[in-house]
Amino acid sequence: MDKEHVKGAADKVSGATKDAVGKATGNEKLQAEGKMDKAKGEAREFIGDAKDAAKKADKGDVKH
Repeated sequence: MDKEHVKGAADKVSGATKDAVGKATGNEKLQAEGKMDKAKGEAREFIGDAKDAAKKADKGDVKH
């Protein structure tokens, strides 16, 4: 697990919290921020997965 995975997970948790609080309080701006943070977290995790795949390919660990 690299730093992109960690940052992605943190963004997703933060986003889920903002989304839930925004929804509970009727704060649409906070809810939208939460959705954006969750999307950013997904993107970071995707980047982390791509980096992991590249590292495995570089080492010759990729299975066909």
